[in-house]
Amino acid sequence: MRKTVPALLWLLGMQAAFGATANPGTPNLGKPAGPADMRRWDIDIGRDGRWLPPGEGTAAQGAPIFAGKCAACHGDGGRGTDLSRKGLPAPPVLVSDMKRKGIDGSTTTIANFWPYAPPLFGYIRAAMPWNEPRSLTDHEVYALTAFILAENKLIDAKQVMNAQTLAKVMMPNRNGFLVRFPEITPR
Repeated sequence: MRKTVPALLWLLGMQAAFGATANPGTPNLGKPAGPADMRRWDIDIGRDGRWLPPGEGTAAQGAPIFAGKCAACHGDGGRGTDLSRKGLPAPPVLVSDMKRKGIDGSTTTIANFWPYAPPLFGYIRAAMPWNEPRSLTDHEVYALTAFILAENKLIDAKQVMNAQTLAKVMMPNRNGFLVRFPEITPR
């Protein structure tokens, strides 16, 4: 007990002397995100088309955009590159006649990988082109989405894609997915 009291007093003294300087606070990096900052990053697209932005595009408008910004990785017309044809790692083939032929990586296509068309728009807008993500306008993304869907024969090549029409596209494998958590998945 005799040794405990002085040790405890010493510990309390050290806490009082240095406790205030032990935590320097925040490093003062960055700034609080305001509503305008949050809107720039709020780019979710619902599977039913909720939150699709204004704009529109056609396959004819998307073809030159694809040739200029996408073909270097995905090949001419989205049909793959020499790397993908040789089975080497490469960006996915976007256009294929295979509608559904298994679930391994070699047969992943737009038609069998995406159960809904609006999230395809969202992915292109958020992640493409690979070297400049989020650099495309909404009109360009609608046009690219229309081009990819038309090349896969999922829509008519002359159909205009916008928030209303894209939400109505029926993907061929829409019902080919298993719901992992059916009790919490909205219907």
